[in-house]
Amino acid sequence: MSSNSELQFVKEVARGAGRIVADYYGKVARLTKRQAEAVTDADRASQRYIVSELKKRFPTDGFVGEENETGDAITFESVDPRGRVWVIDPIDGTNNFVAGLGNFAVCIGLLVAGNPVLGVVFDVTRNQMYSAARGRGAWLDDRPIHVLETPLNDSSILMSTSNLTYSTGCPVWAVRWISQTEWKIRMLGSAALEAASVAAGVAHGAVTVNGKLWDAVAPAAIVLEAGGILTDLKGKPIFPFDLKHYEGAKVPFLAAGPAAHPVLLKELEM
Repeated sequence: MSSNSELQFVKEVARGAGRIVADYYGKVARLTKRQAEAVTDADRASQRYIVSELKKRFPTDGFVGEENETGDAITFESVDPRGRVWVIDPIDGTNNFVAGLGNFAVCIGLLVAGNPVLGVVFDVTRNQMYSAARGRGAWLDDRPIHVLETPLNDSSILMSTSNLTYSTGCPVWAVRWISQTEWKIRMLGSAALEAASVAAGVAHGAVTVNGKLWDAVAPAAIVLEAGGILTDLKGKPIFPFDLKHYEGAKVPFLAAGPAAHPVLLKELEM
């Protein structure tokens, strides 16, 4: 279990990284890395800061980060993948960041024995901090948050982003959802902010097809503490996650409230 002081420290680290990111906002060019994914100097500066600060306080912990300095691999530093490992996304929503669209976040999550026990998602442009630690609830700034427990209805907001797959294109369920008006579809362009919106009771569910581990860990800690469910797209548990040999494979996930989750799983199967 993570202490309040540990969570407060990580929140401050996320805010510090957010200040770095904000200083770059509107001033950077889109670079590319593995599989032509977007990256910027801001991503790398943010991750350097986060890792440096965490190492000062937790020198024996491991680290998994989306970036490295050359863009040819992720960062993976851990002698014990089953121990304490920080999972970092220095900017979730890099394409938004480059374009000047304000939906992007700094994400820091902690895995212990492969389970998410702490997470922060800092919405940089809105200066809002989603956070949670196991057994201590989920929070938006200083306000406790909880997922929606109501069934899906015409006031629902479903989040989805990056739903194209390389082999089959846009999934049938995504086309079906966009083609109707009962469920209100919103695409923020940041998997972490979408899942955090579920935790905050703004949306009934969020689907991420092409997410990676760093998109899932921090928001998973928050969604679970907010009373939600987070699984893969077939309803199987993602956690505990086996970090051994992780090199950036996709980690698709569905985050939803308890009433919406089984309905959305059924939709994904159709």
